[in-house]
Amino acid sequence: MPLEISQRNRQASAAVQPFLNFHFNSAYTRLAGLPDVIDFTYGNPNEMAIPGFAAALQTWSEPRDRSWYAYKLSESQAQQAAAESLKRHRGLDFDPNTICMTNGGFGAISLAINTLVDAGDEVIFNTPPWFFYDAIITNAGGTSVRVHVRDDDFDLDLSAIEAAITPKTRAVLVNSPNNPTGRIYPEATLKALADILERASARIGRRIYLLSDEAYSRIVFDGQVCPSPTSYYPYSLLLYTYGKTLLTPGQRVGFIGLPSTLPDRHELFNAILTTQISLGWLFPNALLQHALGDLEKLSIDMGHLQQKRDMMVGALREMGYEVHNPEATFYLLPKSPLADDPEFCRQLTEHKILVLPGTVVELPGYFRISLTANDDMIKRSLPGFEAAINAVRG
Repeated sequence: MPLEISQRNRQASAAVQPFLNFHFNSAYTRLAGLPDVIDFTYGNPNEMAIPGFAAALQTWSEPRDRSWYAYKLSESQAQQAAAESLKRHRGLDFDPNTICMTNGGFGAISLAINTLVDAGDEVIFNTPPWFFYDAIITNAGGTSVRVHVRDDDFDLDLSAIEAAITPKTRAVLVNSPNNPTGRIYPEATLKALADILERASARIGRRIYLLSDEAYSRIVFDGQVCPSPTSYYPYSLLLYTYGKTLLTPGQRVGFIGLPSTLPDRHELFNAILTTQISLGWLFPNALLQHALGDLEKLSIDMGHLQQKRDMMVGALREMGYEVHNPEATFYLLPKSPLADDPEFCRQLTEHKILVLPGTVVELPGYFRISLTANDDMIKRSLPGFEAAINAVRG
């Protein structure tokens, strides 16, 4: 008899197909990992872990008691470290007792959606999006509703968001700073969004939640401030991962923060706890929670990251690429010299350069470069980028 899988899984599979096709059936598949290939595709580390990371894990790996590696929920010392971080870095007041520790930002997004969304509910998110929003929403039984950001400045298109809200809308998912555009949504935009959600909730007779994906909230340039949507709308959930700040995406630890202005936040905390248990004990491992107080004090070198941004933007512009200057995140988003961005990305592979086609993140005509590449990779890539754009002109 043929294999039978759930319709929900088939729909989620279709949602991630562009990513899977790129990762497993493209030039990337053949070239990634080869020693002379310059890989700008993902936000992965290309240097050894930041100083202090391994030492923190080693320090906390020594058991303090017999339950050191027992089943863990959201551990109080990890919750406290997360709350103190929000206060220190963002000026946000969160009760540690309403912080849900998660398996990174991916886990936080999935838990929030699986807790709030019923079959048939709609979740609005902005495009270009992170790869997996659609799959997470679909797998929870929800329906994805896409709203494109403004073309001129990549800010939220507030009128389009308001027009997309229906009686089935359960949540609006916002990612600021945004991957892949690098845009920080300003305070005025977030206040206006809060007003829209408040009016719309009253109009449709059900509460619309705001899910705030803030994975890159500490990866900001030029001393800018990154306001949190949770400051302006009480029915918000703050979703965070340490994988960006520490550049350790394989060490999965993050959290869902429920702001003190959120009514019934303790009941929602318990609902998320139920989701974590029922979906397979989805809590970060014991060691990462024990060590979080020390890990919280660490960060990648933002000055160095900004130098790489400035150098890369300047060099690409001088070659003739149209590329904005991102306010935050690891990424540059140049326009492809060819309308067919996958073809231009293929041409870059002839110079042993791997980048992410814009079509994979629902932004055809662009490509994404990850600044987590090291200095040597960036330097070696520049002749290839120049040769590729000159070939198109020729």
